[in-house]
Amino acid sequence: MIFRMETSLHRDLKLIYAGADARVEIRLAGYRIDAVVGDELVEIQHGPLAAIRDKVRRLLKTHHVRVVKPIVASKQLVVRGKRDGRVARRRASPKHGRLLDLFDELIHFTNVFPHPRLTLEVPMVAVEEWRYPGHGRRRWRRPDDLQVEDQKLVGIESQHQLSTLADLVALVACPLPTPFHTGDIATGLDIPRWLAQRIAYCLREMGAAAAVGKQRNTWLYDWTEPRTLVG
Repeated sequence: MIFRMETSLHRDLKLIYAGADARVEIRLAGYRIDAVVGDELVEIQHGPLAAIRDKVRRLLKTHHVRVVKPIVASKQLVVRGKRDGRVARRRASPKHGRLLDLFDELIHFTNVFPHPRLTLEVPMVAVEEWRYPGHGRRRWRRPDDLQVEDQKLVGIESQHQLSTLADLVALVACPLPTPFHTGDIATGLDIPRWLAQRIAYCLREMGAAAAVGKQRNTWLYDWTEPRTLVG
């Protein structure tokens, strides 16, 4: 079994969402729980939601669970000259996460969320990612082959809580025709078609929308209940 060292990001989020007085690293039902706050279990999951799907589904049978799933909105890359050495350079990563990236994870979580005892916390975070040159012996190793040393929380840009199907539907904050297809979602939200397809999949599998027919080779969808757009 491979054990990975806890990152500073994980530790800081645990402190923020569980508090200093929480019981941490508790064994329960054969699982390691990040924190227990009252009667609620808190799981910090920077990795894929699929990795904790079965764990959360089992724990929900008897406990309230809060899953904190951070999305990296912005990242500063900090590169050392060597491990534990001085900082050689810094640069901003061109990659920026967005709240809708959550659907890229939820496609593996559709049989868990929503649940009356489950809350998803989604902080949009700014982080520093510390790296250093790898020490592999391979002669063909690239000069930019860097190892990640740690990720550190710089700040939380925004926080989002999802407890119900309505909370999830509210993320699709754009007018859509009746019926609609994934192209309409992509245009309305200004996102790639592949992400719109994942959004449609989640909405269908979770019961927020239903397939009502086809337009040539494209599935058409309609909401299963009235939707209200804010703003």
